Amino acid sequence: MKRLQRFQPKNRHYLLLTFLIALGTAIMLFLPFIVYHKGIFYYYGDFNVQEIPFYQMIQNSVKNGEMGWSHLTDLGSDTLSSYSFYLLGSPFFWMTMPFPNELVPYLIGPLFMLKFACAAAAAHLYIRRYVENKMFAVLGGLLYAFSGFSIYNIFFFHFHEPMIAFPLLLAAFDAFLFDRRRGLIAVAVFGACVVNYYFFTGQALFVLMYFLMLTLTRTWRFKIKEFLLLCAEVIIGFAATAFMLLPSVLGILGNPRLNELPNDWKSLAYPAEQRYWLIILSFLFPADMPATPVFTPESNCKWASVAGWLPLLSVTGVVAYLQLKKRDWLKKLIALLILFAMIPVLNSMFQLMNSSIYYARWFYMPVLMFALASVKALEDEEANWNRAIAWSAGLTVGATVLIGFMPKKTEEEPGKITWSPGVENSTLHFWVYALIAMIGLLCFALIYKKFNRRRGFAVWLIIAAMALSLGSSYYIIAAKTAGSETTAAIKSHIINARDKVEIDDLEEVRIDSFKCPDNLGMFWQVPSINCFQSSVSPSIMKFYQAVGIERSVGSRPGYSSYGLRGLLSVKYFFDDTCDNDDPEQECCFTDKSGDPKMFGFEFYKNTNGWDVYINKNYVPMGFVFPDYITEEEFERVGSYNRTEALVNAMVLTKEQMKKYSDITGYTDEGYAMLYGDTPEEFKSVTDDFKYGEEAYEKTCAVLRSRACDSFEYTKEGFTASFNNSGQDALLFFSVPYSEGFSATVNGEPVEIERATFGFMAVRVPKGKSDIVFTYETPGFKTGVVISLCALAAFAVYITLIIVFRIISKKRIKRDSDI
Repeated sequence: MKRLQRFQPKNRHYLLLTFLIALGTAIMLFLPFIVYHKGIFYYYGDFNVQEIPFYQMIQNSVKNGEMGWSHLTDLGSDTLSSYSFYLLGSPFFWMTMPFPNELVPYLIGPLFMLKFACAAAAAHLYIRRYVENKMFAVLGGLLYAFSGFSIYNIFFFHFHEPMIAFPLLLAAFDAFLFDRRRGLIAVAVFGACVVNYYFFTGQALFVLMYFLMLTLTRTWRFKIKEFLLLCAEVIIGFAATAFMLLPSVLGILGNPRLNELPNDWKSLAYPAEQRYWLIILSFLFPADMPATPVFTPESNCKWASVAGWLPLLSVTGVVAYLQLKKRDWLKKLIALLILFAMIPVLNSMFQLMNSSIYYARWFYMPVLMFALASVKALEDEEANWNRAIAWSAGLTVGATVLIGFMPKKTEEEPGKITWSPGVENSTLHFWVYALIAMIGLLCFALIYKKFNRRRGFAVWLIIAAMALSLGSSYYIIAAKTAGSETTAAIKSHIINARDKVEIDDLEEVRIDSFKCPDNLGMFWQVPSINCFQSSVSPSIMKFYQAVGIERSVGSRPGYSSYGLRGLLSVKYFFDDTCDNDDPEQECCFTDKSGDPKMFGFEFYKNTNGWDVYINKNYVPMGFVFPDYITEEEFERVGSYNRTEALVNAMVLTKEQMKKYSDITGYTDEGYAMLYGDTPEEFKSVTDDFKYGEEAYEKTCAVLRSRACDSFEYTKEGFTASFNNSGQDALLFFSVPYSEGFSATVNGEPVEIERATFGFMAVRVPKGKSDIVFTYETPGFKTGVVISLCALAAFAVYITLIIVFRIISKKRIKRDSDI
């Protein structure tokens, strides 16, 4: 097997050429949409309501020095662990720092252009080692940057950083193995992990597979010394990320989205048979549309990032390469990647064996390998392109015919069956995609026939590939932008519109909104119980799970859960007047008579396109409950009444009830029956709870009379003032519990208790109390120490490498002189 030799970079202008072509193409792609929306690139769904407000809110937090606890993220979450996945490790985010906060949304489009250019340049750096004609390396970089995976994931703004880091990681790996360049692996591992730890787990698995293929095929001759140096660099680079990685890991432990490991037959075969088709089709046709799959409507892959089409070439280059007689590491690796894509348990290995939901967010890895195989085949004189084109065209046309003309039976009414051709989700989108794919194959065939390896061949391939990518991308982005349900509202009265909302105390209370654009509070940077964010405090997840309200990627309690609004100190509800005003629709806040659907709210005012309702049962943050109950007692409450029950008593564990028995009234004798053989005979205060609107109103009035005199968020946490007219009590705050908090009452440290399944409470004495909660990100200081030690180790490592090389050169020179 031919071994790779030391790479000598020449004609470095090809790297700049790749960057500039990609940048120019990206400008042509995004600029029309930016101009149309008057300076801001809008898309739809997650992009509009996550990526834009996240960038703007966290940029402001960083500038204000609020990097500990984010009270603007759901009910409150650790900033570092919540946003390291999204943006804190991204150099593109830090590029926004010199700009005013209100300009951040206008930077998203230009940053996208830069990301595409950097992705192309990074892929070029990796691919150029493997081809003689560097124009093919330019083509490979562009195919990667404008692949179906890249276009699909415009929906997820933070997915392109890993796409940039991955080729650089492989390029550094190659440089270590074949060029004996030291230090680059450590830097590349550090960069890839800091950019996005979730994607890095998949990259680490790929690099292991990559290393094994290079070693087993003897492309690289295994040497124990080299291997130990490689391990040392990987360890140093990974350890250096501890300042961000350790707090991130500690912050997401307990998130239910990470708890399911592979099990049963669903780990050996996908339960949705259409998913196999989707995996194959994703490399034959332009990127599908997130949330509205065109080809396989029942594959349950709305946001799974199953996409990989290479513009113009499709799988033609891959087929040509695989049909070459020679066997090498790349063929074997591609075969292995296909196997991993087709078996669920292997697929889950790219996300630390998490099987709670299907994702193919590692498909940029085979995309890069497919791009490499394609350009290597273009340069190989033995490649049979006629056969490859026939195979690729056959697969594409065959899939088009089967899906587009397969009879579909529908029963609109009982006994009334209709037949129609095509099993796709959207006939128009399907045939546009099919047409684009076929045009691409035809254009490639024509260019190949006319220029095959002659002057201009690579140039025409680049022109055609970028033109086709632009055409398909225009269609995909325009189709979804036009169908966006959030863009109009965000443009008209959400983005940079806080000052137009004439309510003075929004920063001091919590707001609510439902079935209007998510993350309204983040846009305005005010506290809100509505939140669309996956990596929030695990305490929030546990709380919603305990009360029987689903909380997967977003906190969106419905109108029936009005009891939560008092518990969580919600004062205002915002109803978008631009939304559907049909009372039959769930998004409408008022019924047919014009009254609010949620009890306790009344119309307050209209401001900047919003009908604002005020909560008559508002309870300020920080209050003392009239009763205390155990978690076992709470379990006796019916699921329908649980949110109302929460305002009647604080829920504690048995151990906490006993610990604070002078407050809770707990006695072993009194609770012996509950924890004995006849718990059903235990008389609990929950049996006397009154439910219904009148009872809830009275209970909230009681809590208001027992609430803090003042409450204020600070950069370090929050402060409160409470005047306790009775005996010692446990003061409750609906702020998610975290071990990063410490508290003082009147300057004396106190223990913080986890109360009501996920919130915090502290003991306060009789009389006036000043309470201060201070937050420090768990694991951050330890992570910084580990990172500094890794940095010192790296400095020592590089110094030793330099010293040994100097000594080696002197020895060689001395020997040559002799």
